[in-house]
Amino acid sequence: MLPQQHTVGFSFTAREVVEMGRSPWLRTPHEIDDAVAVAEAMELCDVERFADRPFASPSGGERARVALAQDTGILLLDEPTAALDLRHQEDVMRIARTRADAGCAVVVVMHDLGLAAAYGDRAVILCEGRVHSNGPTRDVITSGALSEVYGLPVTVIDLPGTTHPVVVPAR
Repeated sequence: MLPQQHTVGFSFTAREVVEMGRSPWLRTPHEIDDAVAVAEAMELCDVERFADRPFASPSGGERARVALAQDTGILLLDEPTAALDLRHQEDVMRIARTRADAGCAVVVVMHDLGLAAAYGDRAVILCEGRVHSNGPTRDVITSGALSEVYGLPVTVIDLPGTTHPVVVPAR
């Protein structure tokens, strides 16, 4: 699970934070895979250079990537791109997409509809605490649904050269 603010209470290194994700395999036959699993997860998330640094020292985006470096079948991400610059937003969502493509169940709660449209297979739009729309992303993230939910005109367009719709609110 990756909460909006990912912090640890002690001065663990980035590698130690990733190793904590192996705790479910402690005292099981899979424990022998720990070093390889940690190394592969850190490589996938491009955080090897932070391995021996205190977890608190990398930027927010780098910490999010360290937190994503887990060998698990389910990822729950709460606003994983909040307060990140464009590059780190794309990095985090690319990693989540790669994990989903590899068979991991990835659930992301986010307000950035452009990123949701770009990376999500399915979307659920909530309105006043209830499900407004649910289904394939292209069927859910539509001008009509978003305009209704947000109470302002929203246009969802396909730009030439892109593979996903772009969400543009009226300004």
